[in-house]
Amino acid sequence: MPKENKHSRGRRDEKKEKKRKRDNGEDEPSKRRKSQDADPAPEDVEFTGLDNSEPIQNAEETTATERPFYGMLEDEEQEYFRRADELLELNDFPSEEEQSMFLANVYREAEGKELKIACSQSCSRLMERLILLSSPAQKKKLFGNFADNFSHLVQHRFASHCCEMLFIQSAPVVTQELTADSHPEVEDGDEKKDVSMESLFLQTLDELEGNMTFLLTDRFASHTLRVLMVILSGRPLEKESTRSLLQSKRKEKTSVGNMDLTPTELSLNKRSVPESFQFAVEKIISDTVATMDTSFIRILATHPTGNPTLQLLLELELTNPTSKKGTEKTIISALLPDDITTEGSDSSVFMNGILYDPIGSRLLETICTYAPGKLFKQIYRSTFKDRIAGLARNEISSYVVIRVLQRLSKEDLEEAVAQISPQILGLVQRSRTVIIKTLIERCHARGAMKSLEALTEAISAAYDCDPATLVLKMACIDDVEALIKFTTHYPSTPPTSHIIQSALLPSAANVTFRRKFLNLLFPPPPETQDQGPSTDPIQTLALSPTGSHTLDSILKSTASSNPLFNQTERIALALTTHEHLLRESWTGRIVWRNWMLDLFKRKRGEWVNKVKALGLESLPKESPVPQEQAEEEGGGKQRGKGKKGGRFSKGDEKTQGKSAIQLAREKFAATKLGGSSAGAAKAGKGKGYGTGANQVEKIGA
Repeated sequence: MPKENKHSRGRRDEKKEKKRKRDNGEDEPSKRRKSQDADPAPEDVEFTGLDNSEPIQNAEETTATERPFYGMLEDEEQEYFRRADELLELNDFPSEEEQSMFLANVYREAEGKELKIACSQSCSRLMERLILLSSPAQKKKLFGNFADNFSHLVQHRFASHCCEMLFIQSAPVVTQELTADSHPEVEDGDEKKDVSMESLFLQTLDELEGNMTFLLTDRFASHTLRVLMVILSGRPLEKESTRSLLQSKRKEKTSVGNMDLTPTELSLNKRSVPESFQFAVEKIISDTVATMDTSFIRILATHPTGNPTLQLLLELELTNPTSKKGTEKTIISALLPDDITTEGSDSSVFMNGILYDPIGSRLLETICTYAPGKLFKQIYRSTFKDRIAGLARNEISSYVVIRVLQRLSKEDLEEAVAQISPQILGLVQRSRTVIIKTLIERCHARGAMKSLEALTEAISAAYDCDPATLVLKMACIDDVEALIKFTTHYPSTPPTSHIIQSALLPSAANVTFRRKFLNLLFPPPPETQDQGPSTDPIQTLALSPTGSHTLDSILKSTASSNPLFNQTERIALALTTHEHLLRESWTGRIVWRNWMLDLFKRKRGEWVNKVKALGLESLPKESPVPQEQAEEEGGGKQRGKGKKGGRFSKGDEKTQGKSAIQLAREKFAATKLGGSSAGAAKAGKGKGYGTGANQVEKIGA
């Protein structure tokens, strides 16, 4: 097993001395940082990287101080790139040609400084935004600029994020090139040569080969390694289960204004990848396992940094149909080396040891989900069958039980329900409703109707099934006063927030209900000053980790229905009045980005189009236009006339396809401008009265 990297003694004093020399101009910033006993390097030697192709053998010979130093940007360069980053974040270019010209100019200024920018705290986000907007040829050129330095960049605090962005944004290019007749050429080079994105990924893997074991537990490189494994395996990049593996919840997403970041089909579904990628995955797993002994693999199972990567490697190993069984050392054989059904065996001891561990239990979830059927049955009968009720009560092992329940046969499921049913009251009292939900879903899926009836009776008894209080109790609310408090002031409890989000779905309720519900959530401000100051519920929702999800649901709910779109504008306008508070809050910044409020402030009409498109995407595929919306608008195939006795005739082209509120806005605009039809058209075209782009106060709604 490779030894852990350790810092040499006296390194802190050495760093202080080097900092003093650098501040006094005595040290050249272009020199590589040296270990304490190394000979001075000549000044004319330029260090661009280190050769780490061989596995680390001695921690004393290869220390953290030997990482290359790429230099620092000059003050003028930092100012230029900072300004370029601001312009790219806004992305407010008049045309695509001007945007392409600006990107080309930035790349020209960054030539030869790519490594410095990627490692810079202030400019690394510029590199991420450049990658977001880059063409495939520009991405390939960045691969070349980073070449021979990936093993160091992936371990860097800031450069590792640039590598992740480059890998993720380049993954769809690999799939696209599989169906293309020829590969695009690298641009802006003295010699143009045909190079594929597949070969660039494989070259990157060659650089990392030999360091995989160390990268598993590196704070920053482990994330990048998981990104590479997901890309090589062709797994979806944007699904929730994948995103939780690739990044932490605290990571702030780098965005570009006016850029459609809606997940594409390639990122939401499993991608086609070359056969070389599958071979690369198998080689990474086999080489990594070969360099680790059993004790080190088991340490990784409870290691906070190594565990997520080990989960992914184990999942890829167990789901690979071409992997060789029984002939090679594998991760699952290292974790469970002997018969788990034998009491006191190494496998049984390890399994029971991680069952209650907050980190190790996640690896056990992966084993229970993807283990072959024969192995899963052995695990269930030896570990879970006789004590599944007690494991279901525990706040850690209950998540493993959920994975086990999802794979049980009908007979085993009925036995499990019989054991867990007496514990339903305790699960309800502890708010362990996820496992109850899983039991109901699995009984329905397996057709265990008798068990489902017994389970329903146990749940009813646990909630004291009184129709007047059942919903409140299931929402963890004791009384109506508490409900009013939650709906008017917030922040709410997570169960209440989930119920509200479900109620706001366009397919779950009609427009009238949603309008009344939104008026209850956001009552009009007090008209008199005697009532005292009141907290804006919209502001409170935006700053709440739980309530911010409700705001996102409100956006999709109101944007999908024209009669409710004025509510979207009203909430967006209220959010902009709290811009300072939102930008200082982590959840506030997420709400600001999801509601596209920068675009709302600059280009209202474009914001309207994007928000309405977002609302249409949230509708069920089988019903592009909800029935309640058609009824509210007074349209439909069977009725050619509008409301109130067919005031809008069927043949009137100006009124076809317009909602009642749109027509009311046009009428208001026409009245405001003197009643002329030309004035109404001008108002609807120039000020957005026909599109809903105006503020609520201007239309008197």
